Amino acid sequence: MRIAVIGLGLIGGSLLRALAGAGHGVVGFDADPGACSAVREAGFRVAGSVPEAIAGTDVVVLAVPLPVLPGVVADLDGYDGLVTDVTSVKGPVRDVMRGRRYVGGHPMAGKETSGFAASDADLFDGCAWVLCLEEDETVPADWLLLARLFTGLGARVVPVTAAEHDTAVARISHVPHLFAAVLAAQVGADRLAGALAAGSFRDGTRVAATRAELTAAMCGGNRDAVRAELRRLVGELAALDAALDDPGALVPLLRRGEVARRGWPAVAGDPRPEMSGVSALLELGRSGGWVTSVRDDEVVTIRPESGRNPS
Repeated sequence: MRIAVIGLGLIGGSLLRALAGAGHGVVGFDADPGACSAVREAGFRVAGSVPEAIAGTDVVVLAVPLPVLPGVVADLDGYDGLVTDVTSVKGPVRDVMRGRRYVGGHPMAGKETSGFAASDADLFDGCAWVLCLEEDETVPADWLLLARLFTGLGARVVPVTAAEHDTAVARISHVPHLFAAVLAAQVGADRLAGALAAGSFRDGTRVAATRAELTAAMCGGNRDAVRAELRRLVGELAALDAALDDPGALVPLLRRGEVARRGWPAVAGDPRPEMSGVSALLELGRSGGWVTSVRDDEVVTIRPESGRNPS
């Protein structure tokens, strides 16, 4: 397949490497001349502009930050191939892409480091890769084409709507980035706390090392869902605060997190073939399942086994 990757940072660069390694004809472009030079030196083809990169390709992957996305999309005028993206918020991108041949995407993979120098061809192996499905909007054949492409890189493709995605990532990614930033900032002003910090601090603050501009763009782009989840969690923290004087009352509040964390990730069931209708795929995603491969109009799926926890 002929594929253009626009934006060659951590995700775009890793995708460029992975696609080339899988045998696809891939070309990249980045607005940063330094990034383009690094990619060329690594042995990959780099175009001089977005129009040059997308010419003659079957698929374009947009791997640029949300604030600059509209400008890049304008460079796609006249392109009749399939467009997807890797942006961490899907509703605003869906709005920008209306009227185009588009399937929203988001690989749940990353590092606290950024740039092409941090890219890794194996970054997507085993990761959950969201591909959005919208009733009466997404072309099923386009969705299946991308599902086949990304499962071929080792990803687990999860079908959801853009709205469902944005609520879920606010809970498990965007708000945790904000919490991590607040927690990590404490050791900047308290050297004793920094000297005593160990495993729980390290594990709870890893993503705070992400560039602040990237976290701000991610959370700001999903502000409605992030604000709702942030306020919900602040309310739950207030309940913990109120229960501190009575450890007996604190235990059941903490138990919910203990049980949920011990049961995550869920035990995966056995792969099984299913038909690829939109309703069935959305039900799969909502149940916590994913697609492992695509065979014509049939998908091979895995669902979590209810009642079983990893141990």
